[in-house]
Amino acid sequence: MNTNHEPCCGPSCCDGKSEKQEKSAAVTRAVRETYAATARSGLTNDSAGVRDIARAFGYSEAELTSIPAEANMGLSCGNPTALANLKPGEVVVDLGSGGGLDVFIAAQKVGPTGMAIGIDMTQEMIDRARRAARRGPGPGGKPYDNVEFHLSTIDRIPLPDASVDVIVSNCVINLATDKDAVFREMFRVLKPGGRVAVSDIALKQPLPQELADSLMAYVGCIAGAIEIEDYERGLRDSGFIEVAVIDAKADLNAYSQVDGQAACCSPPKVEVKRAGAGVSLSVASAKPCCGPASLPDADPNVHDHLRELISRHDVNEYAASVKVFAVKAK
Repeated sequence: MNTNHEPCCGPSCCDGKSEKQEKSAAVTRAVRETYAATARSGLTNDSAGVRDIARAFGYSEAELTSIPAEANMGLSCGNPTALANLKPGEVVVDLGSGGGLDVFIAAQKVGPTGMAIGIDMTQEMIDRARRAARRGPGPGGKPYDNVEFHLSTIDRIPLPDASVDVIVSNCVINLATDKDAVFREMFRVLKPGGRVAVSDIALKQPLPQELADSLMAYVGCIAGAIEIEDYERGLRDSGFIEVAVIDAKADLNAYSQVDGQAACCSPPKVEVKRAGAGVSLSVASAKPCCGPASLPDADPNVHDHLRELISRHDVNEYAASVKVFAVKAK
């Protein structure tokens, strides 16, 4: 993903860009604006619905009480740190770290001799995570001194080759427009013998066309997901061994427990217009989403549209929360 250009919304401004590039740019912008709005929202671990989502996807009460409240916004589809078997002294990287939920949990597991690093492409998320790191967990918490956060897309990880012991990620790789590039970067930064422990959304069968074509469903972590077999193939083609993508059997409807939120996060307003063979995409400026309807400037129409799509299709029939494992050979 190129984070430095805006989507072209019509043939007159495309300057030779392919339709695929236009769509990729529009998706990237929509994802960034959506999660920037989420970072500005009032969602925290203090919200009952947010905590319920975390519990539904495998977080313990002890883990949730050990982190800064603002680190959890109810965006998880699993608990990758529970899968990673993290050890003291290891370097762990979280791809799409958001408010830092998994980074802060990982930091406790790797201890003062280790390092937990978050990568996110949204400045507002990075700012939120850094503020949480400075405050530390709980009242009068001590600042974290073994975490850091970097602003970047996950297909261009700003770390040296063979510098990482473990890669985790939580419901983010499905949002990447070039997943093969993400898999190659994961392989590059891992040390020989390094491992992957990821929670993500993958497809059990092709989506209905209405969902597959919906940019809002893409930003909501559904339409961008790939089939389980393709996920496994992509990791193997990138060089990984011992690859496994396992259906966690979690209920994806758990996301509806947060007022005003459906799927990972409802997206900003998007218009998709087709004229002949051409496609025009435009993304309106995002307002705070994924929060209670009482949040200032919340746009219920966006949430209503995605909920309407999901209400007509049983998402659990098509998509799954998956546990992803892979190893880089020694």
